[in-house]
Amino acid sequence: MKAIVAVDKKWGIGKKNDLLFSLPEDMKFFREKTANKIVCMGYNTLLSFPGSKPLKNRVNIVLAPDDVERDDCIIVHTLEELSIELKKYNSEDVFVIGGAMFYRTMLPYCSEVLVTKVDADGGAEVFYENLDNLSNWACVYTSEKVETNGYKIAFTTYKNSDVKEF
Repeated sequence: MKAIVAVDKKWGIGKKNDLLFSLPEDMKFFREKTANKIVCMGYNTLLSFPGSKPLKNRVNIVLAPDDVERDDCIIVHTLEELSIELKKYNSEDVFVIGGAMFYRTMLPYCSEVLVTKVDADGGAEVFYENLDNLSNWACVYTSEKVETNGYKIAFTTYKNSDVKEF
């Protein structure tokens, strides 16, 4: 299982249940990496999408409150149900896509995180774990910086040397 996230200089990821920046190059990267794969997320992340609709061309698995039922995506209500559902797929095809609490919960089970680093402070209210401060995480790749919508970004890959079984 992998995670994919865009962070600002302070590892901020969002405010007011929305992304910090509009980054066309990052959106393209996200689409390329997750197309025809499995994306799993918390319920607020689903609600933050246009029309609160699941992402197209992907299997959408959502950890949601008990009173939520939908037929346009796979809804699970507990981490145990999520674990059972994820076992149906190749773990290399599963991406954790947010939000903050869901990222924090799932991080120990991820073998890799694709982090788009934005060279700016987005005034975030919610943050991703700073992987540079965690002994079991190492940055193994950093792209050249790219400019998109007035921001400089770099695509990085972090590997986890101590992946937990989910």
